[in-house]
This record gives sequence, structure tokens and C-alpha cells, in this order.
Amino acid sequence: MAKGNIGVTSDNIFPVIKKFLYSDHEIFLREIISNAVDATQKLKTLAAVGEFKGELGDLTIRVSVDPKKKKLTVSDRGIGMTAEEIDKYINQIAFSGAEEFLEKYKNDAQNIIGHFGLGFYSSFMVSKKVEVFTQSFREGATGQHWSCNGDPEYTLEETIKADRGTDIVMHIDDDNLDYLEESKIQELLTKYCKFLPVEIAFGKQKEWKDGKQVETDKDNIINDVNPAWVRKPADLKDEDYDKFYHELFPMSDEPLFHIHLNVDYPFNLTGILYFPKIKNNIDIQRNKIQLFCNQVYVTDHVENIVPEYLTLLHGVIDSPDIPLNVSRSYLQSDANVKKISSHITKKVADRLNDIFKTDRAQFEQKWDDLKLFIQYGMLSDEKFYERAEKFAFLKNVEGKYFTFEEYKNLVEGNQKDKDGDLIYLYATNKDEQYTHLEAAKAKGYDVLLMDGQLDVHAISQLEQKLEKTRFVRVDSDVVEKLIRKEDTGKVDLTDEQRDALITIFDSQLPSIEKTNFIVTFEKLSPEANPVFITQNEFMRRMKEMAAMQNGGMMNFYGEMPDSYNLVINTAHPLIEKLQKEEQETTEAEVLPFTAQLSELKNRQTSLKDSHKDKKEDEIPTAEKEELDSLQQKIDELTEGKKTVYKNFASGNKAVGQLIDLALLANNMLKGEALAKFVKRSIEIL
Repeated sequence: MAKGNIGVTSDNIFPVIKKFLYSDHEIFLREIISNAVDATQKLKTLAAVGEFKGELGDLTIRVSVDPKKKKLTVSDRGIGMTAEEIDKYINQIAFSGAEEFLEKYKNDAQNIIGHFGLGFYSSFMVSKKVEVFTQSFREGATGQHWSCNGDPEYTLEETIKADRGTDIVMHIDDDNLDYLEESKIQELLTKYCKFLPVEIAFGKQKEWKDGKQVETDKDNIINDVNPAWVRKPADLKDEDYDKFYHELFPMSDEPLFHIHLNVDYPFNLTGILYFPKIKNNIDIQRNKIQLFCNQVYVTDHVENIVPEYLTLLHGVIDSPDIPLNVSRSYLQSDANVKKISSHITKKVADRLNDIFKTDRAQFEQKWDDLKLFIQYGMLSDEKFYERAEKFAFLKNVEGKYFTFEEYKNLVEGNQKDKDGDLIYLYATNKDEQYTHLEAAKAKGYDVLLMDGQLDVHAISQLEQKLEKTRFVRVDSDVVEKLIRKEDTGKVDLTDEQRDALITIFDSQLPSIEKTNFIVTFEKLSPEANPVFITQNEFMRRMKEMAAMQNGGMMNFYGEMPDSYNLVINTAHPLIEKLQKEEQETTEAEVLPFTAQLSELKNRQTSLKDSHKDKKEDEIPTAEKEELDSLQQKIDELTEGKKTVYKNFASGNKAVGQLIDLALLANNMLKGEALAKFVKRSIEIL
């Protein structure tokens, strides 16, 4: 029996392995089984090139647990190891047998992972002792028994082993007894080994008999050694792709379509990516691409391999050319990763373009599910935008789909403003903006439906990309001003009339939390509505963007109240009638206020004019005090005058009714205000 110390640079290697070297303890099983797969694949390669002339026989890798003895065992019938190989591949941690092997058989060993060495030591994360029983495939080789208790000292002795291959026996420590539970091992095997290229058996299949589950004599094979992505696309039907998708994601809806990746130059990449149905929740869709390295599961965090927007896709990518750290859990950035990322992006865009060209009807049918993904890509990646602008759609409120070029041709005859800008009108909610939609349609305008999660960002991008084009929401202004063909009529109100109407309408507006209204005037057609609610396009967009982002300048806009314009159409007969009633009702009461205010303001103006060329200390104190007194009296009289208008407004049902009709058209009349509107409507009737 030989004893020795493992060739490491520190006695603390095992604490490092247990705590820091691997990000997740559960991957020890993946590493041990991957080594067993390596050994088996190497034997098959040696047989293929004539260096192993024996019978391959049953190559199944077997996993077993013994809870009573606290042992977990992984057994293979691969190449096994001699004493010298144990010393080289296990005792000397710095070596990796796979590198030598791959160099020697590089033309025949494309599917060999080859991670002897540190991967084996992951077993000590959960074990107080690890034993290796192994026998090389070489003629005349003797069995070897290696044992280590989790410190640098090991023992190595000859033993009798009936067959070639390796048994790794892990004596599970008291902190990790859950790895002796059948359900836990089944879970890990399913997660990490489900598609390994060598059959993995864990116990026996079970069946119901006499009211209970009993074991059969059939092996419980947990993996599919020939998954869809390693097969040739020509050998697969749509049903095969759908079946594989549901193997990966059993609870998911049917995918929209798939892309089969199969590249062998300048890098190796295989896989199948699926377009899932995506509505309006980006985050819930992430982490659905599984990364494999020669059919060994690595991770579902693939942000460093594919662009962020492509993480919305589902499926599998498999590449031995993606570098992995010692635990295979984190990706390192290098040139191959960038090439693979670019290739996947191009393949996705090409596939979408092919469907658009060959079956536009299908593409239109699936657009609403694809839209979020495609917009995300166009916003994130300039190259993807350049490819996608040929097949991306704009959808109008009638449910018709147009490419960017088609839509431009549709509206440029009727939707250019007086400055030659092309105006794309859009709605975000057909029901809430129905009144504005109808007004736009009456003008012969087409209106887009932009109700998606990323539409506000897409609109800003398209305004930068499309020449002399602006997007205007249909409720952002009165219809005559949405697309200014010419200047609207001049509002012919005196300052007195403006002040009166502003006070009258402002006083009857309901109080809505975090909402401000500004009363404005437009001289529109007498057939247009008497009162409108509009919202500034820029401020509304900023608030919508703020709602989707955290931090930065956007927070400033997010905290601001919603600001709306209450637009009074001074040409409407109802407004003209209201003005006339106001003047007749309030004239006698307002006249004294107006006269006094005129006198006081004249005196105030006179005093201020006399102070223009004087410094602050040259103005007499008495005049300063008089100015303060004048301002106070002006404020009091102005408030008294406003009270007259407010009293008129509160006694005139038409004012509240006009306001409520405008609010109702914008879906903003709720709660108590809505109840009052209903009551008032009945009284008026």
C-alpha cells in the first residue's frame, strides 16, 4: 500500500474546495458523472480507432445510494485508471488528462468533455471520505483502490476489481445527508444529466402492483442520450420539436416557432431556440435558455452568451467552445462568446425574415406575441434594428398590419402637417380614447394602436430613425391641432372674459389625486365638442418612461403630477350661450370690483413707473408701503371677483355637465364625481 500527499500548493485546499471553489454544492454530482461520461466516451473513441479491441458491452453509468452506510456511488465501465494515471490525474491537481487525450485524438474526440482533476475534488464538498475503485482497460492492469479523508494525505493500494472502469464512493458527511435521499438525487440527475450522451441508470423502474409501487427489473434510465438538438434538422418533424419543447418546459403554452442551430465553423454550436408567447411581462420570461457543454447542463443564466433581449427566448444551446470556470457555472468573456452571440442574433433575425417573406399571414397572426421580443431587440441592438426594420409591423386600431414602408405610403397623402412633417397618430386604449379616435377617423386619419409594454420607447426610437416623422397620441390635443394643416382660428376673448371662464371652469373641476388641470382656449369648428381633455405629449411620455425605469432623471418626471388641458372651444354655441348667461348674471355684481381694480392697478402702474430709474434705497418708504397695500387690496378684490364667478358656476348645471362630459370621454370620471354627474343628468332631463 502506498501513502502520500496530494500534489497541491496548500494544506488548505479542502476547505477552499468546500467553501469557495464551487458556487453551488449540488454540482458535485454533475462533475463526478461528467468524469464517468468522459471515461466512457474515451473508451468508445479508442475502440473506434482500434486501440481498444475488447468488447464494449454495457456502458451504462450507474448511480446508487446506501442511506444506512451513508454512501453515494457512481460507477462506469469506461477506460479506468492505472496507478500512474491516478497519481497524474488525481494526486497532481494541476494536471488534466483530458488535454493530453484531446490533443492525441483531436480528430475523433469532438464529444469529449475531459475535465479530470479538480472536477473530481468537488466530491469533497459533501463527503468526509472519498474512495476510488478503478481498473484500467489496458491488458494486464490491476485494480486500484484510492482513498482520502478530506486532507492532503491519501492511500493507494492494489485491489481486486471484477471489471474495467471506475467506482467513485462518496461517504456523505453529516451536513449533507439530503444527498442520500432518492428524491434529491433524482432531482439533480434530471437537472444536470438529463441529456448526457451515455445512459445513466438510477435504481429500477417502478410500477403499481397490488395498490403500491414495486420495483421492476428494468433500469431507471434518467437521460435521453440523443436529444433533438444533436440530431440533424432533416431528421426532425414539427412534432419532434414541439415534443422536445414540452420536455424542457412541461407547463408552457405551445411555442410560436423554433430555430435549429448547427454550426461547426469557426466555432462549434448546436441548439434549438423557441419563440414563446410573450405578452406584457418581460421579467417572468427570463432564464429559459439552458446552456450545455457537450450535453452536460451548465446553467440557465446565459446573459453573457446571448444579448439581453434574446434571453426572452426558450430552449437549449450547446457548445464546447464556450469557456467555463472550474465549476462550469460562470461564463468568461472571450472572442468565441462574442462570435456565438453575433451568430445567434443573425440566425434569429434571418428566421423571422424568412417567415415574413414566405408566410406573411402566419407572421401577422403571431405578431402580437412576437412584438415585445422584436421591439426589445430593436431597442437594444443596432444591428438587429437594421435587420428587423424590414419585417417589423405597425398595427392600426382596425387590426391591420403594415411594414414601416407600407405605413408611410398609406398616410403620407393625408397626414402631413403644414411644415411637411409626417404625423403618425396612435392610441393606447381604444375604449378609453374612443371619442378622440372617432374624431380622427372623421378627418380621414389612420390611427395606430400602441398599447405594448415597450411602445413608448419604440415610438421615441422611430422618431429618430424615420425622416421628418412624429408620433402624436390621439388624445394629446383637439383633432384640428393633432395635424396642423393651417393655423387654427384666433380666440377673440377679452382678458376679462378669459379670467371669467377660467375661474368658472376651474372652480368646478373635481379633485383628482396627483392630477392638475389647466384651462385653455381654442377657436374650433362649432361642430367640435364644447370642452375637451388633452394631455401634453412630451410630459406624458416622460411619465410613462419613468414608470418603467428606476433611478436617474426619470424619477423627476415620475414624481410629477399628471397634467391635463381642459380645452374650451369658444366657437361652440353652448360656450357662447354660457358666456352670455355669465355676463347677464354677474355684470352688476362684478362691475364695482372691476372699477376699483382698474383704479388701483393704474395707481400701482404709475408708482412702479416712477421707480424704474431709482435704486432700492432711493425709493421712499411711504411709496413702498403704498405698493404693498395696493397689492393686498388688488388680491382681495380679485378674490372677491372670482367668488362671484364661482357662485355663478356652482349654480349653473351646464358648467359641471360640460366638464363631466369631457372627463367621461377620457375615462376620468369616477367615484363621487361620477355619481354627481348621473344625478345632475337626471335632473337636467
